[in-house]
Amino acid sequence: MNSPTPQFVPSRLSIYEPIHQIGIWGENFKRNGNPNTSTSLIVEVDNKLENESETTSHEMLAPTNNYEQEASKPIDKIQRRLAQNREAARKSRLRKKAYVQQLENSRLKLIQLEQELQRVTQQGLYMGGVLEGSHIGFSGTVNSGIAAFEMEYGRWVDVQHRQICELRTALNAHISDIELRILVKSGMGHYFELFRMKSTVAKADVFYVISGVWKTSAERFFSWIGGFRPSELLKVLVPQLDPLTEQQILEVCNLKQSCQQAEDALSQGMEKLQETVSSTVAGGPVAEDSYIPQVATAMEKLEALVSFVNQADHLRQETLQQMSRILTTRQAARGLLALGEYFHRLRALSTLWATRPPEPSLP
Repeated sequence: MNSPTPQFVPSRLSIYEPIHQIGIWGENFKRNGNPNTSTSLIVEVDNKLENESETTSHEMLAPTNNYEQEASKPIDKIQRRLAQNREAARKSRLRKKAYVQQLENSRLKLIQLEQELQRVTQQGLYMGGVLEGSHIGFSGTVNSGIAAFEMEYGRWVDVQHRQICELRTALNAHISDIELRILVKSGMGHYFELFRMKSTVAKADVFYVISGVWKTSAERFFSWIGGFRPSELLKVLVPQLDPLTEQQILEVCNLKQSCQQAEDALSQGMEKLQETVSSTVAGGPVAEDSYIPQVATAMEKLEALVSFVNQADHLRQETLQQMSRILTTRQAARGLLALGEYFHRLRALSTLWATRPPEPSLP
């Protein structure tokens, strides 16, 4: 009598071989006429499945154990991860703010360039078929030195805008003093590069530098010998640097006094030079073609004007260097930011003034 075929529990087989595969094995053994063998083999397979099922049960419990280990991790790691996420979000907001500011600066720069182009077109004199602008002479020849300076200065202003954004972002992010010192050194070097550029173009046309036609109208209003007056600039910067120590306040006051003395000496020298050149040009008889000697003498005296421009820029450079020595790295960064923002606001003021709506005409 054939022994009853063992009943297989589906749950034991579902995670291994399909149920129908075991059934095929049983039918094959029955057809071979050896039911006992088939039964023993099936029981053996069943036992094997039981052992493997127990092993698998332990393996299935492993994720639960891993979850418990994951949950038992130190809380400080989770807090550190959350802090990193908050820091990444904060930096993203700062980058977005800097980008928006850069777009605004670019928009103002475009308006400024349009206004400057309109101003040059309106002020130019049409002489002999040639439009005489700031760097075009009476003969119609272009002063290559001035043209090169205007291109370099346009790039210089763009770099200054970028440095302002970088300094503002760095100060808000509270980066280390070592990283901040690199930005301060770069900002200082950028102003020194402008002084070098002005020294070169002054040799080409010193009147161009003195008149400040390369600046906006508001900047020219505060111009002194082709640039900013150091003592006046200290008045603008110092309130942005609080708090200062008593020693720093004393050193800044001494620096301001030294600047005023040097400025007075240069201003007196300029006045004396103006009187000398004026008297030279006006001297001699008033007759046709009799002014050539006087003009030639005045040309020689005007060579000293280049020296005045260089000395004024040297005073400006020394003032910046002395302030960087007096201040801490973070204060120096704030000072450069305030300086760049001040010039940026003057340019914006010029643009707004030039684009103001016309006054209504009287009836």
